Amino acid sequence: MRYGRLRNLGMKTLETLTFDNAALRDLPVDSVTENGPRQVKNACFSKVEPSPLSRPTTVVYSSSAMRLLDLPESELEREEFPSYLCGSKSIPGAEYAAHCYCGHQFGHFSGQLGDGATMYVGEVINNDSERWEIQFKGAGKTPFSRTADGRKVLRSSLREFLCSEAMFHLGVPTTRAGSCIVSTDTVVRDILYDGHPINENCTVILRIAPTFIRFGSFEIFKSIDRITSRMGPSVGKTDILKQLLSYTKSRFYPDIPGDIEDEDTIVAMYREIMKRTALLVAHWQTVGFCHGVLNTDNISIVGLTIDYGPYGFMETFDPGFICNGSDKGGRYSYEAQPAICKWNVKKLGDVCSLGLSRKTRPSPAILGAGVRERV
Repeated sequence: MRYGRLRNLGMKTLETLTFDNAALRDLPVDSVTENGPRQVKNACFSKVEPSPLSRPTTVVYSSSAMRLLDLPESELEREEFPSYLCGSKSIPGAEYAAHCYCGHQFGHFSGQLGDGATMYVGEVINNDSERWEIQFKGAGKTPFSRTADGRKVLRSSLREFLCSEAMFHLGVPTTRAGSCIVSTDTVVRDILYDGHPINENCTVILRIAPTFIRFGSFEIFKSIDRITSRMGPSVGKTDILKQLLSYTKSRFYPDIPGDIEDEDTIVAMYREIMKRTALLVAHWQTVGFCHGVLNTDNISIVGLTIDYGPYGFMETFDPGFICNGSDKGGRYSYEAQPAICKWNVKKLGDVCSLGLSRKTRPSPAILGAGVRERV
């Protein structure tokens, strides 16, 4: 009877969400099903399964964020809610996958990184025909976990939950946090990195955004780096790069006319990405927010704040404010953020231009003019 009333109100249940998982349909998925650490070649996603947690309990949820999925507060109070939202119970229609991407970290190309502790759950179409990708963070190992355990703990999860929702209400473009679920299962963490590890409770948060595609998603096609001698796992696969460019344009920049084979279309989309990135960093500067790890793998392709790690807000105005204790040189300080975003945009241009023939490939002058104009 309760489910019937919800349908009459246009709301959904956890069992009746409308999924349309376009990313896994339109982009190549890894043919290898092994979940161990490895290089994932010629694919944008790898299928995975969440690792169940014991006695999951809801710590907090954002009713406004969950309404984006047409879920009323009554669904968030259900006994089954924490099991669904930590991956212990599969959400009907979900398809779990880990995204492959690379990145320049602290200015150096690091090769393959990927979703080591996060996973794509699916794309929900709400009653307003809006498409929202949902993602678990902390739900277990993926092919990109390397030597880590794929888990997150309560203290870092609450930091992300609180900040992403605070940023939204400050008017800053951001991913949303839908829920935070804690378990009685534990993992060992050395909080202060001082040789005194403790057991901390495993925690999973639900992230919500139009997409989690990032600059680093395009760097899987990067050729060998002259400094680090690393390369993307899909180097030379321009057909897949074109798929990713086409997907990005059709899903997130549909108003730009033309085809991705055309130089004007590529430049127009690139300029729009620059514009959104410039607007994003301007928002950060106005509220005194310091991201802390502005690597290319942490920059959204649609101009959202993503991947809340060692972020910080200035207590008093200090242009040299550094929130990341490992950023000894201040590369990602408050005052450096606009210049770093500009640098990242240039790196995106380097790899996006590989999808065009030499005849139509934009020159550095064309791309550079856009960078100077916007950032």
